[in-house]
Amino acid sequence: MMRKGLLIVAIIVFALSCKDDSAKGQRIIPESSGALNTVAVVIENEKWEGQLGQAVRNILAAPIDGLPQEEPLFSLTQIPPQVFSGFSRTNRIIIKIQKGKAGTTIEDNVYARPQKFIVVSGQTIQEIEQQLQNNAKMIVSAFKVEEIAEKQRRIRKSMYPATHLKEKLGVDIQYSTAYRISKEEDNFFWMRKDIPTGYTNLLVYEIPLSKLKGSDSVVSQIIKIRDSIGEKYIPGPTEGSYMITEKAYAPHLFKTTLNNKPAWEVKGVWDVKNAFMSGPFITYIIEDKANNRYVVAEGFAYAPSIAKREHIFELEAMIKSIKLE
Repeated sequence: MMRKGLLIVAIIVFALSCKDDSAKGQRIIPESSGALNTVAVVIENEKWEGQLGQAVRNILAAPIDGLPQEEPLFSLTQIPPQVFSGFSRTNRIIIKIQKGKAGTTIEDNVYARPQKFIVVSGQTIQEIEQQLQNNAKMIVSAFKVEEIAEKQRRIRKSMYPATHLKEKLGVDIQYSTAYRISKEEDNFFWMRKDIPTGYTNLLVYEIPLSKLKGSDSVVSQIIKIRDSIGEKYIPGPTEGSYMITEKAYAPHLFKTTLNNKPAWEVKGVWDVKNAFMSGPFITYIIEDKANNRYVVAEGFAYAPSIAKREHIFELEAMIKSIKLE
């Protein structure tokens, strides 16, 4: 009788604990996995090979602005729906194409954490294509934000304390201990990391608000600023050589915000005057009216003969961690 009573008590306690966990919305999900900037595309084989697959590639594998050679926004891995289970569900960024009521939904941490899971559906191929086209910017942005956050999380595991930047510029920025200070002069900071085929670079400096005037071409002004900084601080391999903006390609210019402040985003190709060197750069010019200045943060890479997407992506992630004090 006592044994039966204990069993009943145990059942009640278990039921209450399950109910309590359910009420709190608690569930155990695994840690997400996957290489950075790699999207798992859940779609039937025949659709992947057809026009629907091409529509997905047109959006997610479109060429990145500002790189000297064509490289895709994301690398894509196709997964047929019938095998989308177990480990394949732990990919950090997933898009699923399926038949159903026309719509596009974005969810977080569905099968793993952190995870961005996007479902695009429609009754016909044409409806799904329309959903993809209508929501292309939103889809790309959702995945990009997720990957930037993941890269920043990895950088924080081995982060250089940017006390010198805080003290002299009032700028906090998260960058890896793999970078060393190459130059610190006149409130100009140059951090550099050696890579097997070259190096990546992070620049942080300030310019007066008066340096950019609304009446003139913003792109032309930015090119002049970049070239003057290159001439003063970034010498090339031979006497009289220094970094400039590649004249054959106009940089891409976008309005954005960074650290909740208006900013310009500039992507293009740098060159070296009087030398054969070039590569991609990404620059953010952040308006800081409180201190009557713009804070400029730029990343550029020299990596001949190899893909440069991940190097520029790392620099972008570091720059987007910036906080102005």
